[in-house]
Amino acid sequence: MMTEVFSAQAFNTVIYDPRFVAAVGVAFLSGLVRGFSGFGSALIYIPLMAAIYEPRVAAITLLLTDFTSSAPFTVPQTRRCNWREVAPVCLAAAATIPFGVLALQYLDQTILRWGAVALITALLAVLVSGWRYHAEPRLSASVGVGLFAGFGSGALQIAGPPAIIYWLGGPGSASIIRANLMVYLTSTQLVAFPLYYIRGLFSADVIILSLLLGPIFIGSMLLGSRMFKGASDTVYRRAAYIIIALSALVSLPLFDELIQ
Repeated sequence: MMTEVFSAQAFNTVIYDPRFVAAVGVAFLSGLVRGFSGFGSALIYIPLMAAIYEPRVAAITLLLTDFTSSAPFTVPQTRRCNWREVAPVCLAAAATIPFGVLALQYLDQTILRWGAVALITALLAVLVSGWRYHAEPRLSASVGVGLFAGFGSGALQIAGPPAIIYWLGGPGSASIIRANLMVYLTSTQLVAFPLYYIRGLFSADVIILSLLLGPIFIGSMLLGSRMFKGASDTVYRRAAYIIIALSALVSLPLFDELIQ
C-alpha cells in the first residue's frame, strides 16, 4: 500500500540515518550554486552524495529535487536563452540519455565516479587555459556536445560539463549563458524522468529523501538567485571556476573515508 510505503516510520528511517545530516548540507550548497550560476549543482551534489550513499541515490535525488526546484526558475529563461544554440544540443542529448541510464544500472559504480572526476578535471583545464570559443556555435559542434552530454545526464545527471565548456568559453554574456544552461539542463531532466521510471530506478527511500531535501534546495536556490543580481561577467566566470575546482577535489573516490 502507498500509505505504508510512505509512512511516518519510513520518513523517520531516512531522517535518523546518520548520513542525512550530511545530505542536508550538500543539498544546501548545491542549491546555492545552482541559483547563482544556473549550473553546478550536479558537479557538487553528485560526487558528495555518491560517496555518502551511492551513485543511484545521488542521481535520482538530484533529478527529483533539482527539477522540481528549478523548473519555475527556468520558465522565464526560455525567453532569454538563445534557442539556435540550445535546441540542437538538447535534441542530440536526448538520443544518448538512454545509454547513460543503462550505464547507471550496469556499470561498476566506482568507474562511474572516476568518469565524473575526469569530466570535471577536463572542464577545469580547458577553462583555466584561457581557451575561448570566438565563433558562432556550429550545428556539428552543438550535436557533438549534446551527444556527449546526454550520456553523462543519463548516467549520473552530470549533463553540464560539455555544455559549460561550449558556452562558458564563448563570447556570450553571463545572462545568456546562464539562461542557455538552465533551459538545457531542465530539458535533459524531462527526458531522463520517464527513462528512470521505466528502468525501475525510483524507490520509496529515494523519493522520501528527495522530498525532505527539496525545500532546503529551493531555499538555497532563492538565496543564490539573489546573489546573482548585479554580478559582472568577470565575477560570474571566476565563481564558476572555483565551483569546478572544488567539485574536482571532492569527487575523488580516494577521499571516501573522510566524507563517510
